[in-house]
Amino acid sequence: MNEIGKAIVGLGLLLVVLGALVMLAARSGLPLGRLPGDFSYRGKNVSFYFPLGTSILISVVLSVILYFISRFRR
Repeated sequence: MNEIGKAIVGLGLLLVVLGALVMLAARSGLPLGRLPGDFSYRGKNVSFYFPLGTSILISVVLSVILYFISRFRR
């Protein structure tokens, strides 16, 4: 059980750091959420937002980071 507890605490700290980075990126003018490919529809009674471009960018960045982490762990 000790390992599971450490993993949960580590995941929580990682989420806090990622949240802080997203907040800093928003303040620095990085247009996360307003990239080309982010779909937004506002109708009379409904609005729909799908951040496809932002999702792809975050996926690529996380893939590169995790690739380098896995290369250094070997």
